[in-house]
Amino acid sequence: MKKVGNHKSFSKIFFSLAFVLVTSLSAFSQDVAKGKELFNTNCAACHKLDGKATGPALRDVASKYDKEWLYKWIKNSGELIKSGDAQAVKVFEENNKVPMTAFPQLSNEDIDNILAYTSEPAPAAPAAVPGAPVVAGNAAADSGVSNNVILGVLSLVMLMLVVMLFLVNNMLTKIASAKGLEVEQKDRSVMNLFRAYAKNQFLVLVSVVVLLLVSAYFAYGWMMQIGVDQGYEPVQPIHYSHRIHAGENGIDCKYCHSASRVSKHSNIPSLNVCMNCHKNISEVAETTLAEGNEFGVNYNDEIQKLYDAVGWDKSLQKYTGKTKPVKWVRIHNLPDHVYFNHSQHVTVAGVECQTCHGPVEEMEIMSQHAPLTMGWCINCHRETNVKVEDNAYYKKIHEELSKKYGVSKLTAAQMGGLECGKCHY
Repeated sequence: MKKVGNHKSFSKIFFSLAFVLVTSLSAFSQDVAKGKELFNTNCAACHKLDGKATGPALRDVASKYDKEWLYKWIKNSGELIKSGDAQAVKVFEENNKVPMTAFPQLSNEDIDNILAYTSEPAPAAPAAVPGAPVVAGNAAADSGVSNNVILGVLSLVMLMLVVMLFLVNNMLTKIASAKGLEVEQKDRSVMNLFRAYAKNQFLVLVSVVVLLLVSAYFAYGWMMQIGVDQGYEPVQPIHYSHRIHAGENGIDCKYCHSASRVSKHSNIPSLNVCMNCHKNISEVAETTLAEGNEFGVNYNDEIQKLYDAVGWDKSLQKYTGKTKPVKWVRIHNLPDHVYFNHSQHVTVAGVECQTCHGPVEEMEIMSQHAPLTMGWCINCHRETNVKVEDNAYYKKIHEELSKKYGVSKLTAAQMGGLECGKCHY
């Protein structure tokens, strides 16, 4: 009985220790998860784990500094610097004397959680797959049949037709030499038919009219395509993915194209707008990088092109003053005699950007979605009801025109949207 009792005591101790161990491991896991959340909320704007940003890299920062010192530094670095703390002054000067935001709201436990997250080992770099193709920074994916191949095949077909016609002509010549009299009579019959046709003025007139109409039809169709660039998708000097920015990240179009709200023209965003985010985002996630490989683009290389353009040194975290102009290729272009006001459509009428520009949030490479012809604009004015609810701009004219047409809703056409002088003056 004594042995059994000892066995039970040993079992209780064993299970107690196991419970404590499991609880400790679970708590540590929760600390790391909480630390990651706190890091992303408070620290990620200025710090990376494995690369210098506005502030230094924070991987294994807990092993570099005393924990009590870190508590003081994180809660109020400015006060620590003013006190003359040698280590605080050194860190401040090494990072271009950029003041760090104070976080007095973080408890010591919160800071411990952040430090636990920063102490996690760095993920291993993905191994290169033998034989995998190396994708160039801006190389287009080689898809479809080359134009040179198509032209070569067409040239070969034309050559075969010429040879066949030559052989047939030789054969007919031999037959003609053997049956000269019969061929001469046949030639005479053909000439007689042609002379009869030439003497019939009605047939000649009808033929000329038909020929002119057919020629005019094809000429008009060709000329109507001049200036219509629907589907135009030029390669830009810096690859910009609307799919990632407007789609996955949900960035509003008007954050970058801010002038579309207040100006006739929609502006090309300044590169400083790009740097609002990319000052700290110098590399993309591995999954995003893999997506870029599908389009033949290395997103990290494109971010470096942005840095070269604005003169940003990501290692020193400062501008060098050496800039390069970016020559963007314009996609949407209306004729000079056409007046179009973005602010009138975007701000006053509340038209969504996608109405004219298509699903930009799905476009990896920006292209012209709509034909932007006069007929396309007129159809839109005929079909689109003007949003007059809570819109003081249209209050008076809406009341007058509603009575005139006897309707509660008005299209842009009913409000004068078809008048020539609205767009051409």
